[in-house]
Amino acid sequence: MTLANRPNVLVSAARLAPEAVEMLEEAGYAVHCTSGYPDEQELLAQIAAHRPVAILHRQGIINATVMDAAAPGLAVLARHGAGIDGIDIPAARARGLTVTRAAGANSRSVAEHAMALMLAMLKDIPSVVGNMRDGMWEKTSRMTRDIDGMTLGIVGYGAIGSKVARLATAFGMKVLAYDPYLPGAGLPGPGERVAALIDLLPHAEVLTLHCPLEAETRGLIGATELALMPKGAILVHTARGGIVDQEALLAALDSGQLSWAGIDVFVKEPLEEGSPFRTHPRIVPTPHLAANTPRGATGMACGAAESIIAVLAGRLPALPGAVVVPGGLPAHLLASA
Repeated sequence: MTLANRPNVLVSAARLAPEAVEMLEEAGYAVHCTSGYPDEQELLAQIAAHRPVAILHRQGIINATVMDAAAPGLAVLARHGAGIDGIDIPAARARGLTVTRAAGANSRSVAEHAMALMLAMLKDIPSVVGNMRDGMWEKTSRMTRDIDGMTLGIVGYGAIGSKVARLATAFGMKVLAYDPYLPGAGLPGPGERVAALIDLLPHAEVLTLHCPLEAETRGLIGATELALMPKGAILVHTARGGIVDQEALLAALDSGQLSWAGIDVFVKEPLEEGSPFRTHPRIVPTPHLAANTPRGATGMACGAAESIIAVLAGRLPALPGAVVVPGGLPAHLLASA
């Protein structure tokens, strides 16, 4: 089969890990990338040019208009990541498309990033470094905090949250976790499970979020929840923008209810010029890069690529929990998963 005759896979980003490109090409597909952060018009133009059988979604929005433009050839929407935000799931389900995600592929990278933010804030690293650059020497005037002995509250105890629990336990933290979707009564890892979020928040000197953005979790952490936390607590947010009420978070930082917030995800990305989340002195912002390590990026890309290859070949993807919307997958496959 010549390159021109191969089925096309469209990547909604400027690049994809070479290992994933190689996987797709070896399976007989041609890979095409968009620009850095494609808008709807570019996606529509790329779809018209390449007529993809699958979209490997990394950036931008895959809505009903985009799906209809790719019909009838489009069969798979594969998310480059653990979350499925950016894909209109009801629209995909209505059109019989299969939606997958690279579940767990980036979990270690995100867990380490959460711990890095946590340690930086407890040790006041951002402000200490800034003051050092301004000529200050705070050897005796500044006191920071020990992570050993602190209570960490984890919301969401999946692939990422459970890894954060293991890392935090190694640092000597007491771990409390809330996850209403876990089966059974205990945790599949270290920590103590609590039955309700309201039971966790008053004890969480550090709160870290690792749940998906869904209708039930949108605005999960707002003014009421932040007020329940110990005064001077720290928030770590590497999940999805929208889970935290951003205005309530700013108010809690300004009042001193929270001492720091380390945030990797925002409601609107990239942040606009002049956003307080860029400039607030008690916020440590990072540009949604928690998974951007060689291992994390390669794992997500290869997981998404393998899902495309598997679904188009009529089998289940290898990653557990990869299928979000089964689309045209045969019922007997799903029954055996």
